[in-house]
Amino acid sequence: MTLLQAIVQGIIQGLSEFLPVSSSGHLSLAQHFFGIDGENAVAMTILMHLGTLAAVFIAFWNTIKKLVTEAFSMLRDIFTGRFKWKEMNQRRRFIMMVIVSILPLFLFYIFKDFFAGLASDADIIVEGVAFIYTAALLIISTGVKEGKRLAGETTVRAALFIGVFQGIALVPGISRSGSTISAGLLSGLKKEEAVEYSFILGIPVIIAGALTEFADMGNSTEGLKAAPVIAAFLVSAVIGYLSIRLIKYLVMSEKFRVFAYYTLMLGIAVIGIGIYEKITGVRLVIINN
Repeated sequence: MTLLQAIVQGIIQGLSEFLPVSSSGHLSLAQHFFGIDGENAVAMTILMHLGTLAAVFIAFWNTIKKLVTEAFSMLRDIFTGRFKWKEMNQRRRFIMMVIVSILPLFLFYIFKDFFAGLASDADIIVEGVAFIYTAALLIISTGVKEGKRLAGETTVRAALFIGVFQGIALVPGISRSGSTISAGLLSGLKKEEAVEYSFILGIPVIIAGALTEFADMGNSTEGLKAAPVIAAFLVSAVIGYLSIRLIKYLVMSEKFRVFAYYTLMLGIAVIGIGIYEKITGVRLVIINN
């Protein structure tokens, strides 16, 4: 893998992780056209996810710090028998609802190898269909009246609803942030609250996913050089932070739907290319190793 390929992938990851266009789908396409697949593709994807995770910590540090402090206080109350579900403050409820939203992932985890295979194979038609699904979800969610609920007022039913959509987003081409923000909007969360809930929810998911994949990777990083790996991580972190600032603005300024049109056109184009490759047996590679 060249340094240029790593930088391009870092830019794509940083932009698409938080914009509702699917980082996994865009990375899968980039790796497809770069001629990168198999375990190296999976390893680079994990490393760049960690880069964008760093961006989340930087962007939401004040909120994260308060939630971590509250989590330790809640654990103390649980072990001393003073915890009461009905008397939770908003921070505690936020924490508990994030946990509830994670629960559906255990069901989807059964099919993790299937999802990983879709992301690393040479067929991009699935990604094309998934982009169109993302477009439809964004159109529906931006068409509803804005809710009034804060993230700390999320119900168990809404948390599970968001969690199911997050699980479906394991399919490459379906945006995790787009899915969880849309599910939050459909559940009655205020726009800014839906964004914050989505990004905070992504922290434990990304960490757990990275740890699991790292444990299974084995020697999959043998073909990767240090310079491209470091470059991809840093670029994805910096671009990711800027993307977070951008998505907040777009959601609040009623411009969120523009990504629906983008993913719709991209999905149609990707399906067309995928069909062409299947018919001709020729894989389109832009920059080869």
